[in-house]
Amino acid sequence: MDHDKVRRLVRELLIEIGEDPDREGLLATPDRFAKAMAFLTSGYRADVDKLINGAIFTQETNNMIIARDIELYSLCEHHMLPFYGRCHIGYVSKDRVFGLSKLARLGDMYARRLQIQERLTQQVAKAIEDAIDAEGVGVIIEARHLCMMMRGVEKQNSMMTTSSVLGTFRSSIATREEFLSLIGRPRPV
Repeated sequence: MDHDKVRRLVRELLIEIGEDPDREGLLATPDRFAKAMAFLTSGYRADVDKLINGAIFTQETNNMIIARDIELYSLCEHHMLPFYGRCHIGYVSKDRVFGLSKLARLGDMYARRLQIQERLTQQVAKAIEDAIDAEGVGVIIEARHLCMMMRGVEKQNSMMTTSSVLGTFRSSIATREEFLSLIGRPRPV
């Protein structure tokens, strides 16, 4: 990302909306915005293999492993407004498991891109499946979207839930129900 170019564009945007970019409160805004965007879109410059960094370990059992209530923050690709919420990840390993922090880091990597929640959910699930050849993967994301809360329909209490189930999480009702039970969600009727 060209930091200087983004700074110039933000300065122009401030003028276009009727602000004075030279007033005290806005003097550093273009620079702060450029730094914030570099961080909030850092997922474009990340690589799954480097992120995992060898933190995959041999484990002979094939139990279900779950990390729940992982905070996620992203920007919607339609309005570039934040959406935020929680991600629940479960997988059944064949013979390899992740270092625990890698699940949250994978979520962050894909969330730090312009996103739609549906794709984000699928990308996290697929990355887990591919990295360890998991027997099954389930990912559920529950999020609030500021593009729906502070503009448009202005629904303050709205929450979007998406899921991606792969392998045994898709083919086995019992596996899917165990996952939902362990993350504290009722099973679908």
